[in-house]
Amino acid sequence: MRWMMPAAANEISPEKGLGDLQKVAKLLGGSRVLSRQITSPLDAHDLLLHGLPTSALNYLIAHLAVLRKGDSLEKAVGMSVRTFQRRKDAPSKPLSQEQSGRTWKFAEILAKAVDVFGSQEEAEQWLERPAIGLEHRRPIDLLSTPAGIELVEDHLERLAYGVYA
Repeated sequence: MRWMMPAAANEISPEKGLGDLQKVAKLLGGSRVLSRQITSPLDAHDLLLHGLPTSALNYLIAHLAVLRKGDSLEKAVGMSVRTFQRRKDAPSKPLSQEQSGRTWKFAEILAKAVDVFGSQEEAEQWLERPAIGLEHRRPIDLLSTPAGIELVEDHLERLAYGVYA
């Protein structure tokens, strides 16, 4: 007998989407740092359109368990250490749309990896380790391009469903 997923499980439920948005917002400091509640994808869009506050990136990096500022993390969020240091002195200044989008996407992938691996520490370790399903590349190294992000998201989805190849 072949196992089949119920049709309803293929649909994206509004509750799941909201939960995912809230997980991402929490990684970025929540409403205290973002200065607003994120309750819908349009809220997230508007926030990114106007730029995340630099303090959201500071919060994310300060609360990483394993990953630290380095070449890979810089590529993932699209900001050099030098730029990050300059931005640290102006935490209320918004990031550019591109930096905001990449920071949000990194937080999204981290939140999904936490769901898959059960803890932020395990998720961060996974981002740092070469993955067989990614041709022995480290997931964090692939986050610098849209194509690489898609590969990492697809790989995480396969892991979530128990497909390891």
